[in-house]
Amino acid sequence: MRLERITIEDNEPYLRQISKPVDFKNNDWKKTLEKLAYFCENDDNIMAIASVQLGIPLRLVYVKKTDLNRLEEDYNEKRVFINPKIIKKEGLTTYWEACASCLDYTGLVERPYKIEIEYYDINQQKHIEKLEGLAATVLSHEIDHLDGILHIDIAKQIKVLPREERVELRKKEPYTILRKTGPYPEPRQERKILQKKIQQN
Repeated sequence: MRLERITIEDNEPYLRQISKPVDFKNNDWKKTLEKLAYFCENDDNIMAIASVQLGIPLRLVYVKKTDLNRLEEDYNEKRVFINPKIIKKEGLTTYWEACASCLDYTGLVERPYKIEIEYYDINQQKHIEKLEGLAATVLSHEIDHLDGILHIDIAKQIKVLPREERVELRKKEPYTILRKTGPYPEPRQERKILQKKIQQN
């Protein structure tokens, strides 16, 4: 199976569309899920992916990893979120986020420490679940993709870093919890990469 990710370099307008809800009466979503799983399983750098990043604008997210302390090669949570929606946000964290669709642009992004989400599983069962820590960050990042929002739109700071340098940066400035409770301040979006925000290392 050959899959090509869509990037801001080759088709940024496509990534900025709002993905359509999955219609369970149409089984195409199952084929999409197979593609997402395959892509994640064959790319060591992927933590999660939204289907629009592979050219399928459906509200479907596949999560591979949300625990940075687990280093085994076959670590894969294989979690699927269909038509996910965040219904509550709390607290505040920061993390140097990267993205399969945004090349080497690494952004310092504020996210809620805790989110409550509503979603469906592969058996079409509805769930409401609370996620904390990096799991909340990962899901928030992917759900933004479903609404055409990229992490570079809301980053407080942007650097252009290859993977090796990004790993070192995250060691120096790791995932940080600023507070676990209280309201989450929604960031102002800038729907373009501002050169003044980009710091070349």
